[in-house]
Amino acid sequence: MIYTLRRLAVGLLVLAFVSAVTGADTVSEVLPQTPRQVRVVALGDSVTSGSNCDCAAFPQLYGDLLHNRSAVPVAVDNQGVGGLDSTGLLQQLDQRNSPVEQATKAANVVLLTIGANDFGDHHDDVTSGQCTGDCVSDEFEQLTANLGRILSRVHALRGDLPTTILMTGYWNVFKDGDVAKQQYTPSGRIASDQLTVRTNNAIAAAARADDATYVDIYTPFEDSPDITALLASDGDHPDAAGHALIARLLLAATPNPLPPSPRQGG
Repeated sequence: MIYTLRRLAVGLLVLAFVSAVTGADTVSEVLPQTPRQVRVVALGDSVTSGSNCDCAAFPQLYGDLLHNRSAVPVAVDNQGVGGLDSTGLLQQLDQRNSPVEQATKAANVVLLTIGANDFGDHHDDVTSGQCTGDCVSDEFEQLTANLGRILSRVHALRGDLPTTILMTGYWNVFKDGDVAKQQYTPSGRIASDQLTVRTNNAIAAAARADDATYVDIYTPFEDSPDITALLASDGDHPDAAGHALIARLLLAATPNPLPPSPRQGG
């Protein structure tokens, strides 16, 4: 009994010393905090959803890479929808209690890939070389406005909590590689590339204005030895290698360590 009381007294003295040094009031404040889970939501179109690729899409691959790097649990919610444009994504974010709204509220990392489908109605005009830019001026103006609104809505849903937002561009808003060479005219391929660069510039500008991070997908894809090897058979979506490349690019752009997320239930 005397030995037990002596150990208790020593323990109380140590706790008093630690509290005095750190200014902590309770034992929990001087013990290491449990690692917090990273929650990722992926918002976007068919690139995000993994269409036409019998493989893991880049959001899940990114989550696995982030887990390996950070050694903390990473949960990924892929809300990508094939055919989605920026207006459709904004509507999803504005819909109360929708899966997209709830997933965004819970996520401290947001992956955003949107914009290519905004120009779908002018696919033939662009890829035939008949459109020099004026034919998509209204759509481009709408996309620029929507990007700002989407980012504002994400922040509103997050309640201004620390959030890492990664916005990707595109290697092409339409088809690329061997498929594009077969289906598009030379002037059409040039017009498609020009529209892609213009779209990427708008996405990058929106990211800068919001202090989000723009992730360049265009350069790594287009500078690869063979872009066709990064694309599915339709020439319009990434294959397994393409998704793996996007995931690596996103990881490289992710802060290390991530800003602290709020404690669950705290």
